[in-house]
Parts: sequence; C-alpha cells; structure tokens
Amino acid sequence: MTSDQDDNKAPSFAPVHEPPRRGGSIFLVLLVAGAIVAAAIWMMTLGRAQAQPYILGFLALLAMIGLFTLFAFAAGIIRFAGGATEDPIARPIADHAFDGLAVTDSRGHVVYANAAYLAVTGASGPNDVRPVERVFIGNPDVSEAVFRLLKAAREGKRQQEEVRIAGSDSSHGRWLRMRVRPLGGGKREQKFAVWSIADITRDRERQEDVFQELQHAIEYLDHAPCGFFSVNPAGELVYVNATLANWLDYDLAEIGSGGLKVSDIVSGDGAALLTSIVPEPGEVKTEVFDVDLRMRGGKTVPVRLYHKLAFGADGVPGASRTLAINRAQEDNSDPQRAAEVRFMRFFDHTPMAIATVDKAGDIVRANARFAKLAQSLSPANAASKSIFSILNERDRSQLTTAIARAAEGQGDIAPVEAMLDGERERWGQFFVTSVEQDSRDTEAAIVYLLETTEKRTLENHLAQSQKMQAVGQLAGGIAHDFNNVLSAIMMANDFLLNAHKPTDPSFQDIIQIKQNATRAAALVRQLLAFSRKQTLRPQVLDVGDVLSDLNVLLKRLLGEKVKPEVIHGRDLWSVKADLSQFEQVIVNLAVNARDAMPDGGKLTIKTANVPAKDAERPQYKGMPAADYVLIEVSDTGTGIPPEIVDKIFEPFFSTKEVGKGTGLGLSTVYGIVKQTGGFVYVDSVANLGTTFRIFLPRYSPEADTSEPAIGGNGAASSEKPRVQDLTGQGTILLVEDEDGLRSLNARGLRSRGYTVIEAANGVEAMEALEREEGEIDLVVSDVVMPEMDGPTLLVEMRKKNPDLRIVFVSGYAEDAFEKSLPENEQFDFLAKPFTLSQLVAKVKETVSAP
Repeated sequence: MTSDQDDNKAPSFAPVHEPPRRGGSIFLVLLVAGAIVAAAIWMMTLGRAQAQPYILGFLALLAMIGLFTLFAFAAGIIRFAGGATEDPIARPIADHAFDGLAVTDSRGHVVYANAAYLAVTGASGPNDVRPVERVFIGNPDVSEAVFRLLKAAREGKRQQEEVRIAGSDSSHGRWLRMRVRPLGGGKREQKFAVWSIADITRDRERQEDVFQELQHAIEYLDHAPCGFFSVNPAGELVYVNATLANWLDYDLAEIGSGGLKVSDIVSGDGAALLTSIVPEPGEVKTEVFDVDLRMRGGKTVPVRLYHKLAFGADGVPGASRTLAINRAQEDNSDPQRAAEVRFMRFFDHTPMAIATVDKAGDIVRANARFAKLAQSLSPANAASKSIFSILNERDRSQLTTAIARAAEGQGDIAPVEAMLDGERERWGQFFVTSVEQDSRDTEAAIVYLLETTEKRTLENHLAQSQKMQAVGQLAGGIAHDFNNVLSAIMMANDFLLNAHKPTDPSFQDIIQIKQNATRAAALVRQLLAFSRKQTLRPQVLDVGDVLSDLNVLLKRLLGEKVKPEVIHGRDLWSVKADLSQFEQVIVNLAVNARDAMPDGGKLTIKTANVPAKDAERPQYKGMPAADYVLIEVSDTGTGIPPEIVDKIFEPFFSTKEVGKGTGLGLSTVYGIVKQTGGFVYVDSVANLGTTFRIFLPRYSPEADTSEPAIGGNGAASSEKPRVQDLTGQGTILLVEDEDGLRSLNARGLRSRGYTVIEAANGVEAMEALEREEGEIDLVVSDVVMPEMDGPTLLVEMRKKNPDLRIVFVSGYAEDAFEKSLPENEQFDFLAKPFTLSQLVAKVKETVSAP
C-alpha cells in the first residue's frame, strides 16, 4: 500500500509535478506473516489455560490494526497498490518520444506530459504545462482545428489535424500535426485522452519542393513540341498533354474530366493497333504506328506513335506511355518522306485487311483493319503472332500452301476461301502475293484479307429464296392441275352418291372414294399454302384469344407425355389473318414438337409485342423495321441438326419414317405466314430443343382500307343461312377448258333446273354471249385458260353487259388474279376442288342475290 493525497489523478500516470511512486516489498509481507505464525506456535506451547489471555490480547491487537486500516482506507489516507505494476520500458519510451505526448482527464487537466510536449508548447517546466486548447487560444488559424479535436476527445473518438502556426518574427512559421485518441478501451480509461503534437515543418517543405518539381515537369511535358498521352487497358485516356489537346482542338480540362477513349481520337481502325501488341509477362515493349488522329471537328492529323507498354508478371498490360509526332508539320520538301506519309495513310485506311508474314506464317506487320478483324474474332487471336490463328483449323492447310508458293516467288496464286476462327461462323477470302526477293528473309508474302461473311449470307439467302420460289411455283402449278382432276372426281362421286342408296353394297365404296378425295384436297391446300396461292379470308384477330380457344385441342393432340404452356403477353396488339389458317400454323408446329419429344417434354407458346426498334436486330435478317406480334413456339425435344435447318420449310422434306408424315407441315406454316405478310425464323440446338418465332404485322385500323373480311368460299364474313332447296332457274354460261370437268359441272347444274351453255375458252364464251343477246343470267368461268383467261374475259363481257354476274372457279388464290383486274370490279369466287352441292349452292346464291 502507498499513500496518495489526490484521488482524482490517473492510476497509471503520476502528475507532472510529483516524483515517481514507490513500490511495495514482498519481504515485509513475509516477515509479518512469520511473526504471526511464530506467536501462534509459542501460545500453543503454553497450554490452553495460560495461553488464553495472550490469545485474546493478540486478537484484540489484530482487530485494532484492521479497524484503523479500514478507517484510513475509507478516508483516503492509505490505498492499495494497483494490480498491474508499472512497465519499466513503456514509461521511458513515452518520456523520450520525438512527438509531444500529453494525457488529460475528463476535466481537461493534464495528468502526464513528456519533455517533447513541454518543448513544443513552450512550457518552462512541469508546473507550467498547459492543455492544447490553452496553448493555442486566440490563434485564428488553429482554433477551428482544436475545436474539432476537443469534440473528438469528449466523444471518445480519434481525430487528426494539420495546422500552420504563423511565425511571430515574419518567418515562414511552422506546421504541426495534432492527434487525439482515447487512452484505452475500458470505461475508466475512456475518461482520459492522449494528445500528440509533432512538428512536420520539414516534411511539408520537402513535399512542397517535390510538388514544385512535379509542376515544372508537367509544364515542360504539356508544352513540349510533341504530343503525349497515356491509355489504360480499358482503352480510356488517363492523360493527354496540352500540345496534343491543342492539335485535336480539345479543351484540356474536358479531357481530364474522363470519359474520352482512345477510339474517340484515333481515326478508323487505328485504335486496334494499340491493343494488338503480343503480351510477354514482365517485358516492356515499344511499337511504332503510323495512324491518323481525329480532331473534334472530324478532320484528321497524320501522326507517328511511339507506343510503350509494360506487362506485369501475369501478362496484363499497364497504362501506356505514348509519344505522338505530328507528321503534317514535317518538312514536305523531302519527296521520299512525303511519299512515306501518303503510303502509311493509305495502308492503314484501306478497307482491306493487310499483313506481311514470314515463311512460318508469323505476322511481321499489319494494318489497322487486320488488327481489328483479329480482335473481333477472339482475344486469343489478337495476342497471337501467327496468321493461321484467325483461321479455322480445317482450312489452315490451304493458306499454308499459298504462303509457301509466295515464299518461292511464284505468282498468280489462287485466292483462298476459308472459315475464320471465332464464336460464330465467319468467312474470309485471302489473296496472297510474293514480295521482292531481297526481302524474303524477313517478309515472305503479303496477305490481303476480305471478310465475305455477309456476301456468303446474302448468296445463301438468295439461293434459298430462289429455290423456295421455284419449288413454290412448281407446287402451285401441280396443285392447280390436280385441283381440276379432284373436282372431276368429286363431282362424279356426287353423281354416284345421288344414284345409290345407303343400302346399296357399293355405297360404302363410294363413300371411301369421297373421303380420299377430300383428303387429297387437303394436301392440295397445303401445297397452295406453301406456294402462297391459296385463298385467305383475313380478319382482325386477338392472338391471345385464339390460343386460349386452341388450348383444349392442343392438349388432345399432344397427349399425356407433353405438357403445353401458353404465356400471354400483356396488352397484345391485334393482327389481321385468316383464322383457320392461323390455327393450322399453331397445330402444325405443335404436332412437329410432339413428334420431336417421344419421351415427353414441354411445349411453350409465348406471345409478345415487338416494337419497330426491336425488330431491327441482326438475327432477324430480311424483316423490315415495323411493329409485330411475336408468337414463339418452343419445345424441349431432340432439336434439328444444323445441316438440315435450311431445308425444313421445303415441301415433302421430312425426317419422319415413311407413312408418318407428308413433309408439308412446316412448308404450310412457311406459306401461310409469308402470305399473311409475316416472317418465320427457327433456332435449334441439338438435344435441347427448337424454337420457332413467328412475326405477324401489327394491325392498324387507320391504314386498313380493305373490304369486310370474306368467309367461306367467297361469301361475306357474316354467315348466311344454309340453302336447303338447291334447285333453280336461269341460263348459265359455263366456261372451262377441261372437257371432262366441264361436262360434269354442266350435268350437275342441269340436274338442278338450270339451262347451261358450255364454252371451252374465253373466245367461245364471248361468241356465246353475243349469240344469246342478254339471255345469260350468270357466267361460271375458270381463271387459267388458253387464248383468253378469266380476268380478260370479265373485262370484255362487262363492256357489253356491265351488270353481268360472274363466278370464277380456280385452284389458285383469289388475290392471285384480282390484281390484274380493274378496280372495283365485282365478282364471286369458288375455290377448287368443290362438290356438286357447293357449286349449285354458289350458283343459286349469286343468281338470287339482289
């Protein structure tokens, strides 16, 4: 225990005016304990009766000593020493530290200060020590900083301030760094704050000297007679000197604000040259490039760049150091120098990629277009020295042979068409020429490269379009001729049905003929759909409602293994299409998807609006920018092999087994979508599935000037009541170049009470019209006939009788010949093939119409 007269002082620090405290002694404790034990042993030897007075007296003495000790401790006369002894190393460190150290209590009194603190604050001795706020009171340059430090001290936080103290004798003054922090993390220790004050005047002077030198260096660099810039690996300019900014007509402050890339100031593809340097870990490379820099107004400045780049240990480049020499300011009196500048500008600005290679195919030099092309293929290609790295491996041998021939000095080397190496399919045409014999040791050949990807794509699209058009014309012609045959079969079959009763043994055979003829007619309609020559009855449709109505049918078609899901787009636009044909498109795609998922899967139909700006995507080639409604049909099936994707829309092309498909499903989809004015695209990945995307034009009521939608075989869209009595009266002029079909149609009409005049072509029909002189009530004519076709016949007949009624029958679409007619010409239409009842019903409907 040691005595202390002031309880408000810190237990770990002696006040600055007190001597160091004395420590206790363990020997004194052992001596007292030994005396008490010896007294106890002595009393035990006296016996119980004789020792009792001594024991009582001894205990009373101990009690008295303890009582007085408690009173002295309570009064503060004595106190127990702390559990922790003073560190003999820490105290000298604090006492002799270079920085001034002081400890203040919660009231701001200094409880400890070292010699450096006394020197900094100007204290004459320990009794003259003052806290920081009192030392710098009244100094306006320091008061704000001291206030922030005091606030941090009260809140138990750390704070640092650097202040300048003006000199009293007009000297430069001095700089002080003042810090404050809590003494420790304990509750009691947080009441004390540790202050440190360091004189950093010399450090500040050194910093100012360095800054001045840096400012001079920057000024020299900014106004140097050449340009200088630095670009980081992301292609951003991190520094541009004033000379270069002046060349390019940029404000230096604007460039310094960031956002400007090297591609913004390098014309053409020159920026690709700066990133074409092959990385070598740990190396520093300097390359020379002749490029044009782009001024703010669009003009160009020819420069030579000395591009220095340092690579890290991992091969990643740092920021460049690039020097630019303005070649436009060079002396043009030297013709050779002027020619060199012109050639380099031509070399780098040509739209053809050019590179010189050695005998091994390593690139010696390349222009900007070549560097950009290599980088666009893949980053690995850009970092390779070999020209073969940009080619697909299977085509490299052709270019190797061409370069070897050029190295031998041969000429007239045939161009090499090769696939380029990259993530997507790209093609290029390589032209290889030899160089002068003296240069072949370093440069064996010059390679010119033209990318032909778009050219090949256009050629393939054109060839495919021409093939599809030719197949469509063939299919349409076959369908037309086949329709005539089917019409005759179906008409004769109707006569047989009328002549036989259901109990007749041959009646079922006749029914079988009718069913097969109807099936053949459906195949013909699919051919016409592909050739886009079928008759469509467009009407305004809500795609979402149509798909909802088809949902039950789709579930029945797909079976239990395939799960259908329809995802409707929000606020879907309307389209104008033939309802039955649109349903046919969805059904055909659903059936195809089902067959591609023999083990089951999922069929997803999505709809969405596609605005014009989204329709301009590269993958939708050939589709003009407009508003569309997208119908996306996706499956999780086996997918379509890449080699047959281009053939799936061809008629009669099928990958199914014999007897399990006609090969007309997708060709029908293609034809219907195209005839509706839409577009269809397919994406397929083997073993992952196929997605068909159908784009139908958005219906615009303002632009729609067409007549009301037509339904049935030429009737108005509003359903008319079915005609029960098919008999009638009147004279019918029947024009048909097929003799067998004409005789069957005439026979059918006569059987219903009509008078029929037959004509084999348009010329005979005109003669019959002139002969009958107004007796003809209706003309039923084929469209495609020799000598005079149907549309020409209509025009000639209307000249003689403007009110004459005409019904055209054809296997082609109505709009296929409607365009060749004058405007507002009225006629009715009946599509082939047709039955006897359909023909008679159409004739009676037209004759009876007001």
